[in-house]
Amino acid sequence: MIMVCLLSSLSGCLGGWVARANEAGLVYRRCGCRCGQTGRQLGVRCERLAEVDHGRWYFAVQLTGIDERRVRVRRGGFASRAEAERACWVLRQVPGHEAAGMWTLRRWLEFWLSENEGRLRPSTMVNYRGLVNDYLIPQLGHVRMRKLRTRDAQRAMDRISHRHVRGGRLISAGTLNGIRAVLRSALSAARRQGVIDRNPGRGLRLPNGARPRAVVWDAEREKAWNDTGVRPRVAVWGLHQVGRFLEAVQSDPLFALWWLVALRGPRRGEIAGLRWEDINLVDGELTIREQVVVVRGVERLGPPKSAAGVRTLALDEFSVRLLTDLWHRQRRRFGWVDPKQRVFLHEDGRPVRPDWLTRRFAKLVKNVDLPPVRLHDLRHGAAGIASAAGVGLKQIQEDMGHHTPLTTIETYICVFKQIAKQAVRASAELLLQHVRVRASLAGAYQA
Repeated sequence: MIMVCLLSSLSGCLGGWVARANEAGLVYRRCGCRCGQTGRQLGVRCERLAEVDHGRWYFAVQLTGIDERRVRVRRGGFASRAEAERACWVLRQVPGHEAAGMWTLRRWLEFWLSENEGRLRPSTMVNYRGLVNDYLIPQLGHVRMRKLRTRDAQRAMDRISHRHVRGGRLISAGTLNGIRAVLRSALSAARRQGVIDRNPGRGLRLPNGARPRAVVWDAEREKAWNDTGVRPRVAVWGLHQVGRFLEAVQSDPLFALWWLVALRGPRRGEIAGLRWEDINLVDGELTIREQVVVVRGVERLGPPKSAAGVRTLALDEFSVRLLTDLWHRQRRRFGWVDPKQRVFLHEDGRPVRPDWLTRRFAKLVKNVDLPPVRLHDLRHGAAGIASAAGVGLKQIQEDMGHHTPLTTIETYICVFKQIAKQAVRASAELLLQHVRVRASLAGAYQA
């Protein structure tokens, strides 16, 4: 009896702290009573905690997170010590996941990026880090994982959608889709690992925005560009403009490269990474197996953009002749040609890099005095040329290295004006075969 009284007295003197520290964590009791003078909660200092039915039970435990760092987790509101101890025991069965649930979204995104280092292409990682650091962390980085809700993510996306980027334009629909995809992927990983119960990134709505489609530089668009300086987001040359460019660069050492990009449409990293062992001059074939990417100034070799990017392209006789002449020039200059050597080199034998090709192409375009296009727009134009030449959609999709024909249809195929006129004339002729037209109108059509 004396011992019970002493324990009760000790509990009151120490502010009602009834705790036990062991490997299972710290279990204690506290209440919501407030001080009559200051109005502050007494918490564990309330003298009434000596009463059996006063206050609620809590626990605190140190857990090792999934990143091997320690974090303190607190839970409370239990009716008895036994309930608090049981909840603490359950929590300790999956300590890493519960600890991660206490993280802010910033910490989780940084952990998720580090976990994917090496699993994704370096260029993809650079893009992901840019979206995380520029958009997601400033908007949502302070929110704890367990408290993140879909409404929070939606409000953040709404704010981002009203941001302006370079040139005073609103942020593009493509960038918004990329931000949403990164957030959804990171939160899906958190859900798979038990950090959160559901993915708040699912169901986010974005403003309606059409994917930019390539248009052809015609006289009207070129005049508007000369007058205002405003150019279409994605514009490709017409056939005559491609012809003017290729005629002007025939003496360039990399003429074979410009020709292949304009005709077959490989990506710049794919054409830069091409090796002689990838070219079959006898059968007239070129195989895309890898690409070069430059990440923070460092050149890296890796697979093409997708599995569909590994492909074999047929070559015409003129392309084969160009590559054969290039092979002989390199043999005379360097003495021999290693099959594993890159096809396109500088004068000193160094392989060309994708970023250098972009700058070189822009300089050539300026010298030729043509409306501006990117090097990648030659790829768009190659798809348009193939379509105008009557090549089937499936073949164009395979040649471009697209996973689905939807990408080819929505983004790459642009119909040149002269081809469009031929198409509508052919359609009208077919329709007129089944329509009796008055002589005056028929004469006008024939004219």
